[in-house]
Amino acid sequence: MARSRKYPEELSERGTRMVFDPGRPIAHVARDLGIPHETLRKWVRQTEADEGRRSELLGGEERERLKALERENRELRRADEILRSASAFFASGPDPRRTK
Repeated sequence: MARSRKYPEELSERGTRMVFDPGRPIAHVARDLGIPHETLRKWVRQTEADEGRRSELLGGEERERLKALERENRELRRADEILRSASAFFASGPDPRRTK
């Protein structure tokens, strides 16, 4: 289940726009908006990654693709474990105590 956002999306867009457009310091914008400066810094970094300004961070689409691949990997590992268990069970042969 998705986590609810503490701040509305409009606030993050407004804050990042205020940092980028006039070039104001993050601490000043955060104080004006009444939010922690670290929160605004994270929003700014993520916006830069989404726009391709930061190559060391994953953009929004890349993050979603990575999550999907990790989810698929977990499912495949689980299926592999089930198949290994089933293979070991059937490889042991019939139970000699069982009558026909």
